[in-house]
Amino acid sequence: CNFSNDVASNRVNLFIEMKDIEKEFVDIVEQNQRLIYKVCYIYTDNNDTLNDLYQDVMVNLWRGFTKFKGNSNISTWIYRIALNTCISYYRKERVKPGSVPISSNLNLYYDSLDNESISMMYSMIEALNPLDKAIILLYLEDKTYDEIAEIIGISKSNAGVRLLRIKEKLTKISNE
Repeated sequence: CNFSNDVASNRVNLFIEMKDIEKEFVDIVEQNQRLIYKVCYIYTDNNDTLNDLYQDVMVNLWRGFTKFKGNSNISTWIYRIALNTCISYYRKERVKPGSVPISSNLNLYYDSLDNESISMMYSMIEALNPLDKAIILLYLEDKTYDEIAEIIGISKSNAGVRLLRIKEKLTKISNE
C-alpha cells in the first residue's frame, strides 16, 4: 500500500514541478518575444514563414529549456537557439532570405525610429550572408563583442573584425 502511495505522491510532485517549469518557460518567452521575432524577421520574407520559424524556435527552446544551466544570460541562450534555428532553416530551404513588409502588425521597432529608416536598414541587411545578419542583429541589440562571440560561437577578436567588415559592406550598399 505504501508503494502505491509513494508512486501517486511522486506523480503529483512531478506534475507540480512540470507546471512550474511550464510557467517559468512561458514567462521567459513572453519577456523575450520581441527578441525572437527580430531574429526570425531577419531570415524570412513572408508572414507564414515568420510564424513557422517562430514556432520552430519555440519548440527548440522548449526542448532545451530544462538543459539550460544558467552559465550565460537567458537572452544569450535564446539568441543562440533562435539564430541556429533560423540559419538551419535558411540552409535547409536554400531560399534567399528577405524581410517581412514593414506594414506587418508586429511592433519590432523602438517607437522613436521612423519606419522608412528601419525599412531601408533591413533592406540593406538582406544583402548580407546569414552569419553576418546574425552578427549585425546582435550589434543592433547593443550586445558586447564578448556576448556576440559567445552567441555566434566565434572569438571576440573575430567578432570585432567581422563587425567592422559588415559595417563597411553596409556603408558601401547605402552609398550605391
